[in-house]
Amino acid sequence: MLSLLGSVLGFGTSFLPKVMDYFQDKQDKSHELAMMDKQLHQQKALGELALRRTHVEADIEETKSLMQHSTQLQSRSSQWIVNLAASVRPIATYLLFFEIFVLTWLLAFDMITLETYHAIWNNEMQAAWAAVVSFWFGARTMARKNQT
Repeated sequence: MLSLLGSVLGFGTSFLPKVMDYFQDKQDKSHELAMMDKQLHQQKALGELALRRTHVEADIEETKSLMQHSTQLQSRSSQWIVNLAASVRPIATYLLFFEIFVLTWLLAFDMITLETYHAIWNNEMQAAWAAVVSFWFGARTMARKNQT
């Protein structure tokens, strides 16, 4: 009986290394798949970063081209036209500010109703004013911050 039990145990344990190898192989393959997934994620992130860098470089080149073109046009124009072109944004800003000032002044002295004030000074006008203020003050602040 003991010899029979020893034979069965000997025969059964001869498969034990193969079973252990199977589980180890399964674990190794699972680890390799996880590593490949991490590498794929990292490659995607690097690709997105390279694409973003390409977009930034394209924006820089576009700005350089526009500035060069503007300089070429201004070199052939009279000084009066150059000054007029340079004053468009500031004049538009002053006019928008003047409109806000006049509207507020008219409302303060009951020359217009609150409904009229809100009809003119609506969300779209407020967004336009915010864009103008951001252009003049936000961009300069960010440029100065980036220089330091």
